[in-house]
Amino acid sequence: MPYFVYILLSKKDNRLYVGCTQNPDQRLEEHNSGKVLTTKNRRPLVRIHLEEAPSKTAAFNKERFLKSLWGAREKRKILNEYINKIGHTL
Repeated sequence: MPYFVYILLSKKDNRLYVGCTQNPDQRLEEHNSGKVLTTKNRRPLVRIHLEEAPSKTAAFNKERFLKSLWGAREKRKILNEYINKIGHTL
């Protein structure tokens, strides 16, 4: 079963959350229902990026990269693409 790396945007504080999972739809539901401690107080959340990884290791490495200082540029680029897609600013 494939692994996915995802980025969520908090509609409450406009901050990003990065994670990985095998079932992205179920995981988004867990985040928005308050079952995930780190995002419980930042709901509602919307998924702005989903990327399939070739393996579990690759998914966790990509997640670690996106959480790093070097990954901030890529997250900013993804956020800007999302903002342009929906047609307004945060």
